[in-house]
Amino acid sequence: MRCGLDLDDSTTLWAAPGTESTERWLRATLGAALGLPLRPGAPDVPGGVRLVLDDTLGAEAYRLDVVATRGVEIRGGDPAGVFWGAQTLRQLLGPDAFRRAPVRPGTRQGLPHLRVEDAPRFPWRGVLLDVARHFLPKDGVLRQLDLMAAHKLNVLHLHLTDDQGWRVEIRRHPRLTEVGSWRARTKLGHRASPLWDERPHGGFYTQDDLREIVAYAAERHITVVPEIDVPGHSQAAIAAYPELGNTDIVDTTALSVWDTWGVNPNVLAPTDTTLRFFEGVFEEILELFPADAARFSAFVHIGGDECPKDQWRASPAAQARIAELGLADEDALQSWFVRHFDSWLAARGRRLIGWDEILEGGLAPGAAVSSWRGYAGGIAAARAGHDVVMCPEQQVYLDHRQAPGEDEPVPIGYVRTLEDVYRFEPVPPDLTGDQARHVLGAQANVWTEVMEDQARVDYQQFPRLAAFAEVAWSDLPAPAERDVADFERRMTAHYARLDALGVAYRPPAGPRPWQRRPGILGRPLDGPPPHR
Repeated sequence: MRCGLDLDDSTTLWAAPGTESTERWLRATLGAALGLPLRPGAPDVPGGVRLVLDDTLGAEAYRLDVVATRGVEIRGGDPAGVFWGAQTLRQLLGPDAFRRAPVRPGTRQGLPHLRVEDAPRFPWRGVLLDVARHFLPKDGVLRQLDLMAAHKLNVLHLHLTDDQGWRVEIRRHPRLTEVGSWRARTKLGHRASPLWDERPHGGFYTQDDLREIVAYAAERHITVVPEIDVPGHSQAAIAAYPELGNTDIVDTTALSVWDTWGVNPNVLAPTDTTLRFFEGVFEEILELFPADAARFSAFVHIGGDECPKDQWRASPAAQARIAELGLADEDALQSWFVRHFDSWLAARGRRLIGWDEILEGGLAPGAAVSSWRGYAGGIAAARAGHDVVMCPEQQVYLDHRQAPGEDEPVPIGYVRTLEDVYRFEPVPPDLTGDQARHVLGAQANVWTEVMEDQARVDYQQFPRLAAFAEVAWSDLPAPAERDVADFERRMTAHYARLDALGVAYRPPAGPRPWQRRPGILGRPLDGPPPHR
């Protein structure tokens, strides 16, 4: 394309009130990458960069103009829209704009004459990052937020607790991190594997770490939604505080943080002690994740999935609780537990969100659902008037393998190629127009049982997260009509950006030798995925 404007040392930056976060990001990130000072200037300086709010544009929408006689102007319908426009500007400047320091100092950065007008299809464009199974240090989470911002993704669902680890400091319950944040060893590969990593594994985020993460995300117009998983997936909490478990049938004092994978039978006891304990946990969570931090920050995720009822069936105390409450069975007991925290959060101006199992037994009107077991839960929730985030396992679980064959590291689940993810459709055709409006958006889930470090997380996410980002942002044709060849052609340019960012993605030709994990048993599934 013909260059119409050069950015150089003389280029100025003017930011209207309300656009300060993008102004800071441009100088700190884009300016540092290209060696451009982007000195403050006036709004009418020729050749400068201007950031403007424009209430004629919609939420998160932007218009980017490049005109040689005027410069660069980014107009956004809100501060987030201005920020997404700045991300597009970065893309136009080429791979060097994605580095942390200039590799060609003094080079003029050419831009073509153009206008880009864009807006997201969905308000919720999320990624779940599981830091409970394998802990990702704080700097890795901040890096994840930068990668999300570069792809215009705006919700980080942070899975903070599970059987294998408790990752958030709770000051009134210090043993949650003293005991619950580390395990003695770790299963290598699928739970059927005979292999173990005998090194202790652990870590947690201090409260100030999480405040920093939330603030860093907010500067990038990303919401961090915390997940505290109850009443299942709770062995790490029970190991720290044995009174939380079903003590009348299990010696909970003998439990440790779980070192393998799967669905754990040790679940929380349905007692007042448990309710008061987790009310205290959520009180500190609400302070760490304030409701005004970003667009969806009223949400708190409580998990609610994969809660085996065997211990409750065997527990005289649990059975007495069922009788006391007049409940039908153990499934109703889980619903009672979920509804308690639904009401508790709503009374504090917050919104509960949980996995689609929480639909069983009914929900308060403001609760929302993460539909993971296919589309059925999302369809049921939307028809009942609940907001939904679509994240079906069969389409957007990025721990699933990216290709058939033995070269894929620790092959898990179904084969989900780049093309498969690009053909993902978040809105089921079964919904009416009014029901479809309850689909807040979509989320790709990154479960880390077999992702022991940042490089493995990179490999499983990319390039598929780029395909997911386009699906979540753009109003694409129906899945069968999407131009996969054109997307793959554009990915050729995007790989250079990922290289500049230092992302250890899966190359199109297959894993590099050091990305493989020979000899570690995975869990390949045969046949097609379940029908929705």
